[in-house]
Amino acid sequence: MRPIASLLLLTLLCAALLNGCSRATLVYRNLDMVVPWTLNDYLDLDNRQKDELRERLREHLAWHCSTQLPELLANLEQLERETAGGQLDRRDLEPQYRDVRDAMHSVAVEITPTATDLLRALSDKQVAELRNALEENREEYREKYLAPPLERQIRERAERMQERLQYWLGQLNAAQRQRVLLWSHALNEQNSRWLSNRERWQELLLAAVEQRHRDDFDDRIAQLLQEREALLSTNDQAALQRAEQAGLDLVADLYSLADEGQRTHLSGRLAQLRTDFGDLKCLAPTA
Repeated sequence: MRPIASLLLLTLLCAALLNGCSRATLVYRNLDMVVPWTLNDYLDLDNRQKDELRERLREHLAWHCSTQLPELLANLEQLERETAGGQLDRRDLEPQYRDVRDAMHSVAVEITPTATDLLRALSDKQVAELRNALEENREEYREKYLAPPLERQIRERAERMQERLQYWLGQLNAAQRQRVLLWSHALNEQNSRWLSNRERWQELLLAAVEQRHRDDFDDRIAQLLQEREALLSTNDQAALQRAEQAGLDLVADLYSLADEGQRTHLSGRLAQLRTDFGDLKCLAPTA
């Protein structure tokens, strides 16, 4: 399910400079406990299901730590060198971003069997609970992100981004705040497009789960987890690419507008993140 993939990818997204996360390694070390707890918002798993999920998550974490984490550390080290050298432009960021996307896909492939088995084993009551929980979640998101007037959506999107960036750069200066606002304006009605695609994905998930005993169930879940962008319309795929490029341009421009103190702050954050992950001891796979 999507929460599993999201939590497994939390640390990768931190490295992409899009979300500050001062406790990334704490979450990473305890995913086998955090994911079942998070899923409680959507499903009331029984003790057997929770135990099986924790066991599988420990295996996924051991896999990620031993096979994926070394590349993440190498990317962080490369990013450190680039920022320390006073150079960071879109050409530097694009390979980093491609690596993150590739890593996200690898995680999606890895966790697909676990997600499929978990969803197939749900009872009819649990499926009904999942539908109700997702509908409540949709209403909450519509109220928060879509109900406000467009100008307020744009302003609040800029404010959220500023908060994330301050973890990495410290307090933004006036030119940087203006650049973030321009970025948010350029995305325009992105909230509406994002929520529409999110809700369509959820409906496809629910449709598959409600038909979880069909022969094509495995393939349907694999597509939902591994080929999410392929489910988008041509226009939405193009909009996603524009949004991704706008994000890379934003990061590069903010760095060019940064003073020496902000660049030192960023280098320190990256160094600390690399050290924290470098000190992790990988779990041994269970027999």
